[in-house]
Amino acid sequence: RQFTVLVYWREPKKSAVAFGVSLLVLFAVATLSVISVVSYLLLASLCVTITFRVYKSVIQAVQKSDEGHPFKSLLDRDVSVSSESFHQLSEKFLVYLNSFIRQSRRLLLVEDLVDSVKLAGVMWVMTYIGAVFNGITILILADIIFFTTPLVYQKKKVLRACVCVCVCACLKLFTFSH
Repeated sequence: RQFTVLVYWREPKKSAVAFGVSLLVLFAVATLSVISVVSYLLLASLCVTITFRVYKSVIQAVQKSDEGHPFKSLLDRDVSVSSESFHQLSEKFLVYLNSFIRQSRRLLLVEDLVDSVKLAGVMWVMTYIGAVFNGITILILADIIFFTTPLVYQKKKVLRACVCVCVCACLKLFTFSH
């Protein structure tokens, strides 16, 4: 539910932050190693939290107040994973893993010739896509499409109708001319 709120930009500030952070991380991974990106993200987080903690301590000292630790509510939260939720997640993962293994076996051992040929065709096309784009570029494009398509789709209803009419007209012209 929170996911759809972000994608459909129901709360623009949260969506903008999620979109910006995801793009920033992807661009960073495109130029730096994953270890460097994780280290820089953790270092930036520590800089922000340490600065905030020192700021609040100075304010408390100047005002002679006793508000306590600024992150007390977050430190008091229980963040442990219960064994029940872990077992539920592992059971769901196991279902997906077994389905993936069965499907892979079916396709790779050619249980159905048509489906295996389709997979071969898709993999052949993917070799050309892989030659043009690397994985990070595809992830960056997917992230941009993921966050912008629903918004454009909702905002441009008239444009969407015009595009559909133009595509249909072009398809009719192409079919009649051949």
